[in-house]
Amino acid sequence: MAARIGLTGGIGSGKSTVLEMLRQRGAATIDADAISRATTAAGGAAIAAIAAHFGAGFITPEGALDRARMREHAYAQPQARRELEQIIHPLVGQESARQVDAALAAGARCIVFDIPLLVESGRWRAQLDRVLVVDCEPETQVARVVARSGLAPDEVRTIIAAQAPRALRLAAADIVICNEALSLAALALEVEQAAQSFGL
Repeated sequence: MAARIGLTGGIGSGKSTVLEMLRQRGAATIDADAISRATTAAGGAAIAAIAAHFGAGFITPEGALDRARMREHAYAQPQARRELEQIIHPLVGQESARQVDAALAAGARCIVFDIPLLVESGRWRAQLDRVLVVDCEPETQVARVVARSGLAPDEVRTIIAAQAPRALRLAAADIVICNEALSLAALALEVEQAAQSFGL
């Protein structure tokens, strides 16, 4: 049986870099975020249901979810986020399952699920063998995200505050990679050790 690993970490933790390193070591990688985005892109599987539930005004002329408008709506109406998730999550689950079947058919020994909201969404834990958390200090997260995105530090702190608390993520972890002041080579060694522990 292929090992099923959940990978998570706060914004700016280096999670995407770790995912790519695991992929290079032969892991099949399933990006729940990318699947979710695809469902709300132009012509995505969730668009018809979103238009039916929220109204055509939430769909752009190109046929994609109007993310800015939905974000404003969800801030004003907190239940809107749950309603949107009830549309998107089953579709993400179906596509994830399809990708898992394809990976198993191709002989994958390890499947890594990239799940930003692993801790927040209680439904994932039962589907995973181990949880790998990429962690660093909050101010390191801020500095990295500011450097790569041009967002203001306070905007990044707001994003961090909306994510699961760091302590909660660490409590959910079976393995933690502390990506604080590591060179890429040093990070690769940490990833190698973690990968060996789940058969990669």
